[in-house]
Amino acid sequence: MAEEEKDQPKRPMTVEEAGRRGGEKVASERGSEFFSSIGKKGGDTVAKKRGHEFYEEIGRKGGQRVKAERGAEFYSTIGHKGGQKVKELIEQAKKNQ
Repeated sequence: MAEEEKDQPKRPMTVEEAGRRGGEKVASERGSEFFSSIGKKGGDTVAKKRGHEFYEEIGRKGGQRVKAERGAEFYSTIGHKGGQKVKELIEQAKKNQ
């Protein structure tokens, strides 16, 4: 513990801080693969319980929210950027053949 921390009075830990510290400890003990595996297990469980329609609904709601916040033009812009990136990657692949 640093000298400055010893001089300061103790304060209660926030939930955010406790979560961060706990996550860091688990990551150091078990590695990042652990988080990947429990995330996949959780996702598989949700998929089994709620089905395909659940993902359609949350995707639709998310899209509506983004459209309301950023406008329809946002989708046009990101679509154009994505198309340009694909075009660039195809050209690179052709040059590398």
